[in-house]
Amino acid sequence: MSHSLRYEVNCSILFTELPLLERPAAAKAAGFDAVEFWWPFAEAVPADKDVDAFVRAIGDAGVRLVGLNFFAGDMPAGDRGLVSWPARSREFRDNIDVTVEIGERLGCTAFNALYGNRVEDATPQEQDALAAENLLLAARAARRIGGTVLVEPVSGAPAYPLKTAADALAVIDRLHTAGAPNVGLLADLYHLAVNGDDVDAVIADHAGRVAHVQIADHPGRNEPGTGTLPLDRQLADLEKAGYAGWVGLEYKPSGASADGFAWLDRARRAAHA
Repeated sequence: MSHSLRYEVNCSILFTELPLLERPAAAKAAGFDAVEFWWPFAEAVPADKDVDAFVRAIGDAGVRLVGLNFFAGDMPAGDRGLVSWPARSREFRDNIDVTVEIGERLGCTAFNALYGNRVEDATPQEQDALAAENLLLAARAARRIGGTVLVEPVSGAPAYPLKTAADALAVIDRLHTAGAPNVGLLADLYHLAVNGDDVDAVIADHAGRVAHVQIADHPGRNEPGTGTLPLDRQLADLEKAGYAGWVGLEYKPSGASADGFAWLDRARRAAHA
């Protein structure tokens, strides 16, 4: 790996053998200076003491939080976000301020808003209109702290409608037209590849619209080198095209978490900037 992009660890999928609040310190011990999380609480609006404990765990570990998901429902049960889900839209709205507040306290400015699965009691058009309203609210809140709301194509969830970069960019374009310029593409190279998107074309055509990157290899969603994806070259192409953000390691280690970083030289795990 010759490029100089900065890597950080998704502590919601790595170090899962540890209690959540111990994972930032484990990432630091493995040589990383930054982490990201899916929504780290069971409910949309957690108790203040739970938020404080999460903020303290990040600070005590000496790592930076560079990515945080809005509350996305019960992910293990198949939920993939509340943004376009009429029955749970209020939960998403209630979650916006606490998510952005955590970002403000920790210096995190990238917030992933999982779009939500299609539901049977609303039309796709109704869901998309609701999603635009909710993303606009989230973007306005994030903008107060210089933050960006991320929209992500996802694989493995048949009812999730954003499968390709083009699907997500259409939503992002709608938000830009509505006056929310701080909405960007989360390019997870694994999800895009699994869904059959032309990842090289996405990088060539849309690198300037990529606000965050995540990686895992395919098949298996394990660490780079366990599958067939040309991740090293694609990251180099992204960098050449101007991407200078973080690369989130969002994979399931094929063995113990600490062994799942052997592909990345320890000297390259620390932030260079």
